[in-house]
Amino acid sequence: MHDKELRLALVCYGGISLAVYMHGITKELWRLVCASKARRDGMDAGDTSQRIYHELLDEVAATSDLNLRVMIDIVSGASAGGINGIFLSQAIATGQSLDPLTDMWLENADVEALLAPDAAPDSKLTKIWALPIAWMAARREHGIEETVEPATRDEVRAKLEHFVRARWFEPPFGGTQFLGMLFDALDAMRDGPQSGRLLPDGQPLDLFVTVTDFGGHPERLRLNSPPEVIETEHRLVCSFTDRGATVTPLGHPAELAFAARATSSFPGAFPPFMLSELDDALDARGMDWQSRDAFLQHVLPRQYAANAIDTVVLIDGAVLVNAPFAPAMKALRERPARRHVDRRFVFIDPVPDHRFGISREPKQKPGFFQTIIGALSELPRQQPISDNLEEIAERSEKIERMLGIVEAIREEVETQVVSLFGYTLFLDYPTPKRLVAWRRRAQNAAVDKAGYTHAAYGQLKIDGMIDKLAELFYTVADQQGLDERRRIRSAIAGTIDQRGARDFSANHSGAPSPATLEFLRSHDLAFRIRRLRLLSRRITDLDSEHLDAQLHPVRDAVYESLADYLELERSTNFSDLKGDIRALRGDAGPLLDKLAERMDLTGLDAKTDDRLSAGFSQLSKEMRRPVLLAYLGFAFFDIATLPLLQGEGLGEFDPMRIDRISPEDAVAIRKGGAQATLKGIQFNTFGAFFSRVYRENDYLWGRLHGADRLVDIVLSTLPPAGRFKPGRVDSIKRSLFHAILDEEEARLSKVGPLIESLRGEIG
Repeated sequence: MHDKELRLALVCYGGISLAVYMHGITKELWRLVCASKARRDGMDAGDTSQRIYHELLDEVAATSDLNLRVMIDIVSGASAGGINGIFLSQAIATGQSLDPLTDMWLENADVEALLAPDAAPDSKLTKIWALPIAWMAARREHGIEETVEPATRDEVRAKLEHFVRARWFEPPFGGTQFLGMLFDALDAMRDGPQSGRLLPDGQPLDLFVTVTDFGGHPERLRLNSPPEVIETEHRLVCSFTDRGATVTPLGHPAELAFAARATSSFPGAFPPFMLSELDDALDARGMDWQSRDAFLQHVLPRQYAANAIDTVVLIDGAVLVNAPFAPAMKALRERPARRHVDRRFVFIDPVPDHRFGISREPKQKPGFFQTIIGALSELPRQQPISDNLEEIAERSEKIERMLGIVEAIREEVETQVVSLFGYTLFLDYPTPKRLVAWRRRAQNAAVDKAGYTHAAYGQLKIDGMIDKLAELFYTVADQQGLDERRRIRSAIAGTIDQRGARDFSANHSGAPSPATLEFLRSHDLAFRIRRLRLLSRRITDLDSEHLDAQLHPVRDAVYESLADYLELERSTNFSDLKGDIRALRGDAGPLLDKLAERMDLTGLDAKTDDRLSAGFSQLSKEMRRPVLLAYLGFAFFDIATLPLLQGEGLGEFDPMRIDRISPEDAVAIRKGGAQATLKGIQFNTFGAFFSRVYRENDYLWGRLHGADRLVDIVLSTLPPAGRFKPGRVDSIKRSLFHAILDEEEARLSKVGPLIESLRGEIG
């Protein structure tokens, strides 16, 4: 069996009342991850859709010899997507259930519950002249008679009239009411059923929630002339991590509520969020928040330093960043790897290319107000994600090109290694001492063969190390700003130059000087990681070619060693150095020495050699040959490929693929996208706030659409020879859809006709 991890980095868009639909999707994602963990732990999957996912993974294993584990380790969200991302992340980190949230979404995500008490009309006569606006809104949405079931029409009409006659020129929804609902939801999860953490020990979960700083904070930019300028930055990201701990909440409930309330402050609907609102809510609930200062210093460092926290005004995160890919991509840098990884970016877009209907009409020039309102409200939120997708695609293409180069030069590299050691190499017992000697001999030969080009390779490697060290220290210091990053990097680079650790001119051969060699041995973590990643790739290729069980011990040895090195890349392991880094002014030598002592790469190298020696020794002569050739040839490969990668290394060493979940993509039951399935798209995506029927409808379709796409995503991990036949895929989806309907029928009492219709459509 081949072990593979399907790692999902989830990006959740905003969607206003379609948050209910997204809850259905995230709940299905949670079911899949729970099923995967239960299968790995040998536990029963129960009678929900989780059982079908469990059986699907069993069938994947039986069909393709692929032991697949599905996990979500990165979540990034904005607005409604931010709220759902917070709840899903909390469930993954703590083992809490998402089930208690469903009834709360269905009951509380209602315009009557969300209206601020002082915003509701006092009587039928209040703004009676606004009733025609409500009637116009109803007609604009294709007419209530056409789109709403007869039993629900009176409810929608009444709530729409009530909403339109609420106070004007102030947000109708209450921030305090919504904040209370968020706390209630977190309490319901805490008090509900719990299982174990849904990620392996040591695998961190990172959550990012975008927020818009209405007032903005100053950002210093360096220019040629003038030397510097000050601009105002409005984008903020609230970041959370559980550091890979066994069962650790992502943050205090106040911190999660802070992020959820701020990111969903849709302009005009909810009032902007200020810290005093949260403090009042905590006082009313009698809750302590001991980590308050640390959290605020983390998410609002400039404002905290200026003692201006109480004046910060935060609004909807989707105003500027509705598709928060960037934080998720950055989080890939600290991912551990214990087996082959299939990395996916999965983004949930509830209504692709949705428009509020303000900014454009086909073939018509926009008017004065259309242009202004469209520029203010629609265009920033709907900016395409092409830049993000191109960055991911470029990274994946770079990795694929690198792998192609490795394969193209493999024969030449293997010839060099064989000529260096002779065929007797593969007959000798690979003791740890011999591994060290062989590795150094191969390294020296690669330097000699590279000639003067090795000096350029070495300089690139040193610069890459400086960048990584600066990024590590910058992250640990937790002080935002380009100036801070430059200051740290300048101090590190200056110390390295002062110590002569950048010299590759020894003997005019491009070999490193003693000072440079010492620096590489003490700090070049990336080189060790690249070597093990390349070896793991070669073992995976050999395993797919031969299906040889004897490769398993050496593969385990590689991944165990790789996990140890990758652990040293995680900034959370060096949080105690925060004070030293913030005080860094000039000489970074003591800090670098302290880091080298903490990492102890020499000791870790010895442990790795012991593991690899034991793994290599269990291989037959035929299988040991290609594995050792890959291991000893790494120096040749690295000199050839590092310039291509511009010194940044390979991350998870596999191309990343992108999948979307939206009504347009999930067509196994019904085609036509959101228009044919969702009710929340009405009233400019506020529709689900006006009826429980609407919410039940959208929640159910969320689960069904999520299930449809998740089956596709799981099966796309299979090799071509192991793919399921289309008829079998359809059968799995039908079973999954019926399981969801069976599970939800008792809860969703308002959409009985829909469930009956769906059973017929599913067949």
